[in-house]
Amino acid sequence: MQQFILKESAVGKKDPRVDAYIAGAADFARPIMEHLRRLIHCTCPDVEETWKWSFPHFMYKGMFCSMAAFKGHCAFGFWHKTVRDALDEDKSGQGMGQLGKITKMSDLPKDAMLVRYLKHAMKVNESSIKPPSRKRAVPKPLKIPAHMTAALKTNKRALAHFEKMSPSHQREYVEWIAEAKREETVAKRLATMLEWLAQGKSRNWKYEKC
Repeated sequence: MQQFILKESAVGKKDPRVDAYIAGAADFARPIMEHLRRLIHCTCPDVEETWKWSFPHFMYKGMFCSMAAFKGHCAFGFWHKTVRDALDEDKSGQGMGQLGKITKMSDLPKDAMLVRYLKHAMKVNESSIKPPSRKRAVPKPLKIPAHMTAALKTNKRALAHFEKMSPSHQREYVEWIAEAKREETVAKRLATMLEWLAQGKSRNWKYEKC
């Protein structure tokens, strides 16, 4: 395996938690992580180490890459999907990260290949390519029970306050009325709702801080 010599001037910002993590790792894992760490700093002198999700991460104009040690193997991975897709051999199904389960130094790709991927990852971050964002779940439209709508129409002041409320506060009233099973309970809650809404109060006004 080709070895890269790390010069002190090429070292980016280190995190003592990463030192402790490597020192506490299993014997087989320490040289693997030390080599990956050295290679990252050598390739990207401005990299900054940090600690996320209980294992070492490397930052360069955003999330860059990470490494971790487990009981029987190590893992290394890039943050951006565009970099992960560029790997010649995707072994992501064999363990966390894109290099599969790394149990010994010879499991690592050649340094020249890793440097190529690191430089590609740097360019991706420099060009501000963001990873695909997860689509947020669209909340379901609020369905107001017919008897609640009828009650609101009998009190213009209560209706006006209800219509001005945020969807979350409206939902609190709707769910409170809808969960009532007995007719007497429904009637009592509707009356209370109109009284509170007429005063501009939310369903949980008693628990809100002034």
